[in-house]
Amino acid sequence: MLRERKVVITGMEMISPLGVGIEECWKKLIQGISGIKKISLFEVEKFRCKVAGECTSFFPEDFLDKKFIRRYDRMFHLFVSSALLTAKNWNFRKEEIKNPFRFSVIGACALSAPSTFEENYKNYLSSGPKKVSPFGVINVAGNTAAGEVARIFNARGPQFFLQEACSAGTKAIGLSAQLIKMNIIDIALVIGADAGITPTIIASLENLGAIVDERWNEEPHRASRPFDKLRKGFIPAEGAGCLILEAYEHALERGAKPLAEVAGFGATCDAYHPTAPEPEAISIAECIKIALESANLKPEEIDYINAHGTGTPLNDLTETKAIKKIFKEYAYKIPISSNKSMIGHTWGAAGTIETIFSVKTILEGIIPPTINLENPDPECDLDYVPNASRFKKVKTVLKNSFGFGGINACLVLKAL
Repeated sequence: MLRERKVVITGMEMISPLGVGIEECWKKLIQGISGIKKISLFEVEKFRCKVAGECTSFFPEDFLDKKFIRRYDRMFHLFVSSALLTAKNWNFRKEEIKNPFRFSVIGACALSAPSTFEENYKNYLSSGPKKVSPFGVINVAGNTAAGEVARIFNARGPQFFLQEACSAGTKAIGLSAQLIKMNIIDIALVIGADAGITPTIIASLENLGAIVDERWNEEPHRASRPFDKLRKGFIPAEGAGCLILEAYEHALERGAKPLAEVAGFGATCDAYHPTAPEPEAISIAECIKIALESANLKPEEIDYINAHGTGTPLNDLTETKAIKKIFKEYAYKIPISSNKSMIGHTWGAAGTIETIFSVKTILEGIIPPTINLENPDPECDLDYVPNASRFKKVKTVLKNSFGFGGINACLVLKAL
């Protein structure tokens, strides 16, 4: 029987509504600064919700050539740029990889390339089939973005691209860790990205009742309110996160410094509803349990929970129920916070971005706050680290992600 290998994170970068790069984003996050602003990517006059988390500091031309930018969707821009940024800032070179067939790109998104689809359909309606881009068919397939990263870095190992709603990024990290543990690959670039701030997506979410209404249009920074009694829905956002995962021995051999261990992973499905979580949180609780067991940790050994925390009435309540089911009385002693209170919901990028923030919590000993938690909900009565960061030595983190369709994923991260 093969011994399972320790899986470590050796590099990580992000592009988010708070800025470009970890340091800028982390600094604003722990200060409780919101990246939610009025939508600028399209005209919002006809919409009730006029706010979102846009990556206004991101300029694709800083990373990509004009041909790539013109040909591909904004999601591709974010996806590939986050990988290039990670390689640059963490001194990662493809020449270091001795066997490219044991080097993978594992990608994730929820929405693929909606702006490309909308633009091509508009061209078709106005001018006919000849005006539809020949690249439209590969552009709407999100896995093409992972293929581009694989080409750039000569990653010839098995490639996967998960379109698993809001849990996609977390599941991609978990899948990568499993492939490394089982000695199928040695190293992976794990990338989650989404760019769904488009008219059709926002209109659909608005009609679904999943996002905030006009209440906070004049105060965008107050719009995302996880666990608050006045929460009405999530804030759509865009972004990308990239992590380098590899076997511990492989990292040491190439001289890379491990930052944290991916110690546990759990995944379940509610098998219940296209958008609503199963109200008794049975599958979510089981997901947390599986992640803890795979990390060989007891519930009381978790120091911090990075919550899914979307700010929807049902999600926040259900997540709280699941935490109570697993952690019992200890649930009231664990600090829990939602990064989405400041960056909004970045869909398939959420798991990667929030995992990066969780690693920073381990490294820096600072738990980011849940901002806008001003009106305690009696049914959400745990310690959500309201409105101000907290200094605390953190050795273990539970990272939760629960997506549309009841797709649940949890990671356990450990200090080294």
